[in-house]
Amino acid sequence: MSVFDEKRVELERYEFMMGLERGRLAVALDLLTDALILVGQHGVYCASSRNPSKPALDLQAVLGGMDGAKQLIQSVMEELRKGREQGS
Repeated sequence: MSVFDEKRVELERYEFMMGLERGRLAVALDLLTDALILVGQHGVYCASSRNPSKPALDLQAVLGGMDGAKQLIQSVMEELRKGREQGS
């Protein structure tokens, strides 16, 4: 099943409120946030053997990549907003 089918209701709501591009980015941001939460919870149980206060190295890499993706999506949403405001 595609994300367009699974998240149809959320996509329709956000696309209506924010426009097609920003709406889809908002849903992607929500999906990334949910995944970050799940990986973070998993990291509590899979602590690094070198530093028990941090998640395992593979989880740190995943969390870093997902956090970077969130930042990129947020920056695109901000640029779209600025472009829309300047065009008005």
